[in-house]
Amino acid sequence: MMITTLLQSSAKSPRWARFAGLLVLLVVVLGLPWFVYPPVALDIMAWALFAMALDLLLGYTGLLSFGHAAFWGGSAYATGYIATRTGLPFYVAILGGAMVAVLLALPVGYLSVRRTGIYFAMVTLAFAQLVYLVANQWRSVTGGENGLQAIPRNLFGLDLSDSFYFYYAALPLILAGFFCAWRIVHSPFGRVLVSIRENPARARALGYSVDRYKLLVFVLSAFLAGIAGGVFAVGHGFASLQEVYWTTSGKVVIMTVLGGMGTLWGPALGAGIIVRLEDFLSTANIDANELITGMIFIVTVLVFRKGIWGTIRDLVRRRTAAAPEDPADEDPPSQHDGRTPEAPASPSGTQTR
Repeated sequence: MMITTLLQSSAKSPRWARFAGLLVLLVVVLGLPWFVYPPVALDIMAWALFAMALDLLLGYTGLLSFGHAAFWGGSAYATGYIATRTGLPFYVAILGGAMVAVLLALPVGYLSVRRTGIYFAMVTLAFAQLVYLVANQWRSVTGGENGLQAIPRNLFGLDLSDSFYFYYAALPLILAGFFCAWRIVHSPFGRVLVSIRENPARARALGYSVDRYKLLVFVLSAFLAGIAGGVFAVGHGFASLQEVYWTTSGKVVIMTVLGGMGTLWGPALGAGIIVRLEDFLSTANIDANELITGMIFIVTVLVFRKGIWGTIRDLVRRRTAAAPEDPADEDPPSQHDGRTPEAPASPSGTQTR
C-alpha cells in the first residue's frame, strides 16, 4: 500500500498526491528502526543515499561509473580520521569527509567525462583502484589492512552509543541528501542532464557545455556518496579497505539497476532489498550471498527491464491513464518512457552555459 502511494505520487499526478507520497516516505523512514534492527536500518538509509547518488549519473546522465567506491570509501576514511583526531561532532566530520570526496571527484571527473560508455566505466574503475592502493599503503592515516577503528559518535556530549538513537541523530544528514538529489532531478539542471543522456549532440548544438554539466553532476554525485559513506563509517565505528574496493562500486550499481535507473526512488528500494537480503542470509548462516544476489540481478534484468520501481510505476500509470491530468504537474520524461525529451531552451543571460 505504501509503495503504491509512492508510485502514484511519482507518476503523472496532482501535487497533493506527490506530497502524500513524500509524507508516506517520511513515515517509513522515521518508523524503520522500530521494525528493523537499528544498525541494519542505518545501513539501508546510507546505501539508499549512495544508490540515489549513483542514479544521478547512471539513470539521469547515462554515465556508468565503476569508481564510486572511491568517494564512498574515501569519505569514510576522512570522516573517521577527522572524528578520531579532532573530536569534532560527527556532523562536521561527515561533511569534511564529503568534501574530501569532492576533491577526489574533481580530477577524476575532469579526466573521465570526456569518455563515454565502457570507456568512462573503465577510467573510473582505474581511479578507484588507485584510491584502494593508496588506502592500503598509507597505514599511518588509514590503518592499512586493519582500517580505522573506534570512530566516535560525538555530538555535543550526547550519548549515542545506542544505534537506535544514533539512527535518528544521523537521519537529518540522510534526508538532506535525499532532498538534494530530488531537487537536482526536478530542476532545469536536471532537465539538461536528461537531454544530454538522450542526445548529447543536440544539447551541445543548443549551446550547453556537455562536458561541464557532466563534470558538475559527477561532483554532486560524489558529494552525496561521501555523505552516505561518512554516515556508514560513523554508524559502524570503523572504516576498512572494503569501502574502497571495486566490489562496493558493483554492489551499488546492482542496487540501482534492481530498483530502476532514472527513477530516483527506485535505487533506494533496491538498496533496501539488497541490505535486507544480506542481513537475512547472514542471520540464517547461508554462505551464498553473491550467488543469490547475482541470481536476483539476472531475473530483474530479464523480467523487470525497467527495474522494480520502474515496472510497477508503468503499471500504475496505465491504470490511471484515463484520469484527468494537470499538464503543469508532469515530470521530466525518463529514459524508460519511450519519448525523446525536449531539450531546455538555449542558455542566455546569467544561465550556465
